[in-house]
Amino acid sequence: MDRKLKSGMVAIVGRPNVGKSTLLNCLLGEKVSIVSDVPQTTRRQIRGIYTDHRGQIVFIDTPGLHSGRDKLDKYMSRASTGSIDGTDVVIHLVDASEKTGPEERQVVGRLDACGKPIIVGLNKVDVTKGKFVPEYIKLWEDLRGMPVTEMKDMTLLPLSALKGTNVKKLVDLLFELMPAGPLLYPEDVLTDFPKRMAMADLVREKLFLLMREEVPHSIAVIIESVRPKRGKVLQIRAAILVERESQKEIVIGRGGAVLKQAGSQARRDLEELVGQKVFLELFVKTKPDWRDDYSALEEMGYVFSDLV
Repeated sequence: MDRKLKSGMVAIVGRPNVGKSTLLNCLLGEKVSIVSDVPQTTRRQIRGIYTDHRGQIVFIDTPGLHSGRDKLDKYMSRASTGSIDGTDVVIHLVDASEKTGPEERQVVGRLDACGKPIIVGLNKVDVTKGKFVPEYIKLWEDLRGMPVTEMKDMTLLPLSALKGTNVKKLVDLLFELMPAGPLLYPEDVLTDFPKRMAMADLVREKLFLLMREEVPHSIAVIIESVRPKRGKVLQIRAAILVERESQKEIVIGRGGAVLKQAGSQARRDLEELVGQKVFLELFVKTKPDWRDDYSALEEMGYVFSDLV
């Protein structure tokens, strides 16, 4: 083992829509995680792997911590909390352009006793010049009963994941906190996220971006088949699940416009992902209460046994 190398695991934790996926993509210099301004777009743990001459940092982009009632919400919440176990550092990412609230207090409460070094990433400081930063500092100070400057396991770092502000500084800080050790993955690996799940997320992202708040949280995508079509073309067949027939019409759009546009945008990203031409077939089907259906969720790649 090269004793100069450092390697470890870092969980990116926070409430929904604070920029966790944007930060991961910025850290890696490539898109490995679904990005949308619709909250709760990331539904699974996604590992992104950063490697340079100093060693390797394995980032875990987690679903946003939130309260929910159905099986999918419970899975996402447990996946976020469980990601902290076995990691070396936790990034508590906050949206410094938004006021704090009950969800942020819930996150701080869960992280308080994690026993890991915590970097509070004050994201989006460029938006309102850090107007609400004091509120986030006060949350931690009220919980622990001491000034944040006296918290030996805590570091505050202003960030802009979108613009890349202080992202290099974040990596430098993380390497200071990483233990000595060999690379955990081959140095050319960027993510260990299963390719079919990545394909499904790319399609789902385009639908989220096109429809915004109309039906996104009731949408799921399952890659039903991937096989050669002819020549060097890869045929991908994807099912889009909705919970009600009325949602089906919205996803398809007038004259199939939404589905056609989503398919066209997704196909370009899929071709970049697989490195060849893609023929993408999309269709929509109604599956009531799929968010509470274990068999449907496991078909999408959610492994509940991992959280037991």
